[in-house]
Amino acid sequence: MSSSWSFPRLIAHRGGGRLAPENTLAGMRCAVEHGYRAVEFDVKLSADDHPYLLHDDDLDRTTDGHGPARPKTWAELARLDAGSWLSARFAGELLPDLATIAAYCREQGLWANVEIKPCPGREEETGALVSAAVATLWAGGEEKVLLSSFSETALAAAQQAAPQLARGMLFEVLPPDWAAIAARLGCASVHVDGERLNAEQATAIRSSGYRLLVYTVNNTTAAERLFEWGVDGVFTDALPELAALG
Repeated sequence: MSSSWSFPRLIAHRGGGRLAPENTLAGMRCAVEHGYRAVEFDVKLSADDHPYLLHDDDLDRTTDGHGPARPKTWAELARLDAGSWLSARFAGELLPDLATIAAYCREQGLWANVEIKPCPGREEETGALVSAAVATLWAGGEEKVLLSSFSETALAAAQQAAPQLARGMLFEVLPPDWAAIAARLGCASVHVDGERLNAEQATAIRSSGYRLLVYTVNNTTAAERLFEWGVDGVFTDALPELAALG
């Protein structure tokens, strides 16, 4: 899969980075307005198994809802304001489902990194159902979508449910057995925290045949150094600052 890699090297983190509410349609539009051709976002399952966008396990930080997201149905989640927390400008921006964002990405020709973000205890089913939904929503456009997760269980379930989709394993700190994990999960890419990656690790990952993506890089100097190391792409919240590196 890595030989056919075509992802742009700049990826807008959670859609709009700092400029728009994360994991919303407004965020994806913001990425497009700043010239980005790739976006990253987080997907969970509602209590009734509907895939939707949210990073946290709780609703409080980025919506006007409260408490854990896990017990909420999609009908309950779909009513939440996911924009007011950032500014009044985004008041009324709704929590979106995966289908809405997929339609926008395909309409705009955006590459998409779909991070599978299970609620606690739902790793396997989230990996399976989100990847199956992605396979349907991006049918015929698989080269423009990448599944990733910090959860090996979720990514293994995705591998079983939609083996044709490219996968990336996320690490905070690169473990000694990273290559065995990536091989077992049939990964195309390895994703690492940019502040915890060194040049030797970057070389090892790339020389092993994996694409290397780094998060979350908000400094032009840091991004330039990473590209010198052979990094294939960076996730950023600093959309205007890094745009020229695309």
